Amino acid sequence: MNVEKISALTLKVRDMQRSVIFYRDVLGLNVIFGGEHAGFSSLCTRETQHTILNLEEGNPIKGWGRIVFYVDNVDTCWEYLKGKGFDPERPRDAAWGERYFHMLDPDGHELSFARPLG
Repeated sequence: MNVEKISALTLKVRDMQRSVIFYRDVLGLNVIFGGEHAGFSSLCTRETQHTILNLEEGNPIKGWGRIVFYVDNVDTCWEYLKGKGFDPERPRDAAWGERYFHMLDPDGHELSFARPLG
């Protein structure tokens, strides 16, 4: 058996409307199922063949792991999120060959925004 790709990842969120607004309006993901007033929503990047992010209303679990989003420019993304009132860590270069920073979503899930160096 060989796993071909990860189809979806599901996060528990306390407030669907707040979470959909964050992932859709702040991060630019597209809602492909559900929405602000649903109990379950699915979002994806513009490239719909990529992994789907599902949001399920419930009790969020903090500290479970991290979602890594590749962005076109890490520093520009950091400035954008700072300008939206968020408090992301400062961008830095990693030994494994990426520039990245971390921040928390509205439910405390850790997000990483990264780009390969070079």
